[in-house]
Amino acid sequence: MTARPELALVEGFERALINNRLHMVYQPKVRMRDGALTRVEALVRWDDPEFGRVAPSRFVPLAEKHGLIEELTQWGLRTTLRQWLKWRDEGIDTCIAFNISALSLEQLDFPDLVERMCRALDVPTDRLVLELTESATQPLIKLMDTLTRFRIKGIGLAIDDFGAGYSSLMQLRQLPFTEVKIDRFFVNDAVTSKDSRLIVAAIVDLAHGLGLTVTAEGVETREQLQLLLELHCDVVQGYLISHPLEPDGLVDWKRDFRARWWALIEEERLALWSDVEPNPLG
Repeated sequence: MTARPELALVEGFERALINNRLHMVYQPKVRMRDGALTRVEALVRWDDPEFGRVAPSRFVPLAEKHGLIEELTQWGLRTTLRQWLKWRDEGIDTCIAFNISALSLEQLDFPDLVERMCRALDVPTDRLVLELTESATQPLIKLMDTLTRFRIKGIGLAIDDFGAGYSSLMQLRQLPFTEVKIDRFFVNDAVTSKDSRLIVAAIVDLAHGLGLTVTAEGVETREQLQLLLELHCDVVQGYLISHPLEPDGLVDWKRDFRARWWALIEEERLALWSDVEPNPLG
């Protein structure tokens, strides 16, 4: 991207922030044991009259580069927490996952800010999980105190896209995560690739050994779902479960999904879980 188009995109994004032109969609995550809704992941969207639909992979790095990530993060958290309140009033009490930038963690008061936002809106802190990409774990090891303060406040921490980067197992052990999300590449490849299947199985076993919940993202086929069931993955998300939903779509999805879940899972496969102690969700 040349300097001029980048500047135009940044200016457009700043206008979108100011004029409330961003919006959130939410992708459900379900528990493998019974198909129950366990979390929703908040995903920011930007549809611009000039630039069209701009992917987060484009505008989030620009927000980080040009000093707009704090405004984006606070807007996203407020929007997501307020939506949680609406769902609670509609009878859905689930956890919400929100992606944050490693840059936000460089603010010493960021954990206190997030806690204040939760308390101001009467959202229990244990209903919030913050997701960080694996590529961010290298600098995060220097921010152990900040991450630990989130855990003390009851806020969960998930490492996203695990397996795609090069973070060491030592960092996974040291950082206070509650959840590991397996990168969609390995999930997509595991049905046909022995190597990918072994990697997924190893991640599941390692995470469970460390007391962490395992989520597989990018699940799109029944074959992938059945394989993850065999490997004792805890939680799944992806287009097979649901595309990202508009906020008012979650109630109807939840009502209709449970019946569809049992059609996706072969009854005999459920016997695999009969002697397995469920891993507690973080």
